[in-house]
Amino acid sequence: MTLIKSISGIRGTIGGTPGEALTPVDIVKFTYAYCVKLRERRPKPENGRYRVVVGKDARISGAMVEQLVCGSLIACGVDVIKAGYASTPTTEMAVIFEKADGGIILTASHNPKQWNALKLLNEKGEFLNAAEGAAILECAERDDFDFADVDSLGTIVEKDFTDAHIDAVLALDAVDVEAVRNAKFKVALDAVNSVGGIIMPKLFERLGVECIKVNCEPTGNFAHNPEPLPANLTELCDTVVREHADLGVSVDPDVDRLALICENGQPFGEEYTLVSVADYILSREKDGKALATSSNLSSSRALRDVTESYGGRYFAAAVGEVNVTTKMKECGAIIGGEGNGGVIYPALHYGRDAIVGAALFLTNLAYKKMKVSELQKTYPQYHITKNRIDLSDKSLIDKILSEMKKIYSSEDINDIDGVKISFESRKEWVHLRKSNTEPIIRIYAESSTEDGAEKLASEIKAIAEKIIRE
Repeated sequence: MTLIKSISGIRGTIGGTPGEALTPVDIVKFTYAYCVKLRERRPKPENGRYRVVVGKDARISGAMVEQLVCGSLIACGVDVIKAGYASTPTTEMAVIFEKADGGIILTASHNPKQWNALKLLNEKGEFLNAAEGAAILECAERDDFDFADVDSLGTIVEKDFTDAHIDAVLALDAVDVEAVRNAKFKVALDAVNSVGGIIMPKLFERLGVECIKVNCEPTGNFAHNPEPLPANLTELCDTVVREHADLGVSVDPDVDRLALICENGQPFGEEYTLVSVADYILSREKDGKALATSSNLSSSRALRDVTESYGGRYFAAAVGEVNVTTKMKECGAIIGGEGNGGVIYPALHYGRDAIVGAALFLTNLAYKKMKVSELQKTYPQYHITKNRIDLSDKSLIDKILSEMKKIYSSEDINDIDGVKISFESRKEWVHLRKSNTEPIIRIYAESSTEDGAEKLASEIKAIAEKIIRE
């Protein structure tokens, strides 16, 4: 059993002992703390009633967690707008549509079915910042409850925001519905038995795209490991080839990550979802000097290369969606996200969104009039490897990161989140950062070849192991 409390929310496995897993006790405590801090953060509404949107993915535990969260909100005197089955970006958009005071998303993203989580939103439909998340954690630990009396209990209304979300996506200037319709695309979709099986087929229907459904029944019994990585998408790859589809699309259970498969059954590359969409958005702008993009430090430098090819500037952010959106606002980025297939398009909202990512990608593909595999080859080619170092002593982490900065002091160093060392002459980089939940250091390395990335990662691991022995 596992319970992980972090500034971005609370997540864990279902069942077990309170404080050691995601149990009803933990869910109630955390929801209560969210309400306490909501009142401190937001001025009291004119009618005195705070309103919070609650949406969930299709996990088996979703109904149970939803009842506990909604019941706790009502008990705190908060009115609930229950969105039911809704993707993470749909719930974020619902907060905006309803002008609500916040939102709670019930999803453990790409984690297996035994996991669930509460992800917390502010009145803008964006994740809480670090300070706000830490305050909620502290409040939840106090076990100091004071619920509303019977005359002050909240209420529940149910609304489906699926069509409203799609309407907002299709209304964007950058989404050309007519061009996509005329292209007559055939797409194979793997929605891993969650809410992507509801919203993505509706999107494709509105775009005039033929959709071959794979694992689209929202049962919560995931047909495979739900993280949209190539090793987990073999059925989708086979379907694309067998059905002669133009494209394969995979989303994770809460539909904030978008992974693509080429028409030949080969992965497009999760890092290249954002790169491709960004290339299209950048190509539409005329003033190169005003262009800016952003992604986290562990994402491919291909986005930087593409941005600079248009005369724009790229800005790196610490890992974490809220860190990327903060950096995007600071630098005025017109597109950004994360290399795990997370596209953030501010013209719609500040959140990773596979729905808008798919619509923008299909528009670009319709304009380019080429196969997906051909499109992929037009981008800078890089390879990323992902490794880790397990440590018995967490105190060694800071020592390793400090020593790495000294050893590679002549290279370009970024230490806003761990240590990223960029070897500009070779267009290679390695990023070392500590896990927030485990005594490990994650090591991401990128090079123009897979062998080059592996070699760089091995070099860094060897140095780290030497530091540990000293």
